[in-house]
Amino acid sequence: MKTLSKLTAIATILFFVSCKQNPAEAPEHKAMVEKHQEMEASHEAMVKEHNTMKDDHQQMVSAHKNIENDSIHLLTEKNHTAILAKHGELIEAHKALIEKHAELETKHASGEITLEQMKTEHESMTSEHENMEKEHQEIASEHQRITEEDQKMMKEDEEKAAEVKPDQE
Repeated sequence: MKTLSKLTAIATILFFVSCKQNPAEAPEHKAMVEKHQEMEASHEAMVKEHNTMKDDHQQMVSAHKNIENDSIHLLTEKNHTAILAKHGELIEAHKALIEKHAELETKHASGEITLEQMKTEHESMTSEHENMEKEHQEIASEHQRITEEDQKMMKEDEEKAAEVKPDQE
């Protein structure tokens, strides 16, 4: 009877050990990995848009070189520079979040943290990511507004310059 009890105990232990699921195979972990890929794609889009913003800024500064003592254009450049700086900070913070999220994946896959800990941290990071995406959209809208406003002012300046030339002849 003792042998049967020992064999049952060993079989039970082996059953639980062999049935223990790899944390990386859990559906929640796979969903987290998928969300991480979405975060990385979002980050790449932010970086691309930031580069476009920097190009727009350079074009704006170049266009303003022909305008003498125009404080409105200088103010526009200053506002645009502030937007670029804010967006750059956002991108750096988002990059740090992605790195933190990757660490979370590793910790969970290695069994260093539990599924519940992973889910809690993941939800917090997802919320932070969504807030950053919202902030990115706000910055992008502000950038668009400033760019359109500047283009409108440049067009008005060109029209005024064209009106002055015929009078001078």
